[in-house]
Order: sequence, then structure tokens, then C-alpha cells
Amino acid sequence: MGQARDVMDRLTETLTTAKNLQAIGECFAEDAVAITPDQGEIRGRDNIVEYWRQMTEALPDSTYEPVHSYELGNTAIDEGFYVGKNTGPVPLPSGETLPATQRDVRIRGVDFAAVEDGRIVSYRLYFDQMEFLGQLGLLPDAPS
Repeated sequence: MGQARDVMDRLTETLTTAKNLQAIGECFAEDAVAITPDQGEIRGRDNIVEYWRQMTEALPDSTYEPVHSYELGNTAIDEGFYVGKNTGPVPLPSGETLPATQRDVRIRGVDFAAVEDGRIVSYRLYFDQMEFLGQLGLLPDAPS
């Protein structure tokens, strides 16, 4: 197992078990860039940590169910399910939040982490926002 896999595994463990913001930050380089489906491009360690703070507050009991894990050179790739109950506010791209829905979610996602010198420098997260919002009950009913 290489450095990229070690860092990605540490990030996943921290996000789903410890939820320690300092430990999450230690996974990222100071000038890291993250791309997410809901917030777009996020620049800098502090902003990435803020993104994960909001997500872990929205789903504080979250777990991760791995499906596939890969490592190629300096990049780790994970596919799996992020599972939890929405008991905290849901962040919106506008900066506003929605109250907790108390609903369970199980969202398939894929993330890529490019690592240099023991820290993530480029991170990409992919998940279906519509599926997430639908499971939270935040989409209008489809017309019949």
C-alpha cells in the first residue's frame, strides 16, 4: 500500500469515526483544491475542512461502506456508500441551511485524492445531488 492509499484511508476513517476537524485538515495540503458536486471548486485546506464540517454536522452518525478501492501512482480512488441519518442542518451552495429532515440516506459516491508529500493536493468527490436531495425528501413530488 502506498502513500496515497494511506492518506485516503486516514481521511475516510476521520470523516466517519473521529470527525476531528484538525485531523481532517492534516490530510490536506495548505493549498489543496477540492471539487465537489454541491459546492464546486473549493480552494485551500481551511475551506475544505469547512465543507467537511458542514457535511459531518448534517450526517453526524455517518458511516462509509466501501465497494472498490484503488491506487495508481500518487492517486487513491474509492467507490462506496456514505450512509447516515440527517440530524443536522443541510448546507446549501448559497450559504443558507435547511433544517434536519431526520431521514436516512445511502448515497453512492466516488472520490479521487492525488497526494504529494503525505497530503492531498487535489481531491475530487462525485455523488448524485438529486439522489441525495430526494432521499432527504427535499425534492417536489413528480407530476403524475
